[in-house]
Amino acid sequence: MEITIGVRQVARELTFESPLSADEIAAEITKALSGPVLDLTDSRGRRIVVPSDAIGYVEIGADEPRRIGFATA
Repeated sequence: MEITIGVRQVARELTFESPLSADEIAAEITKALSGPVLDLTDSRGRRIVVPSDAIGYVEIGADEPRRIGFATA
């Protein structure tokens, strides 16, 4: 699942792959908005910690895998 986090007053957004489902990610974001930080782990085991008050937006990608190559299916 591809996640993009926009951080307030930062021009560059954070984009990473997560092993969590869209519902699990939404639950973590909801929990973070009432707490101090959003704490997620990407598919490579790296930890992403963003202060809750700095979150501008979160975009949760689709569950379908990325297509590779020139197939037109």
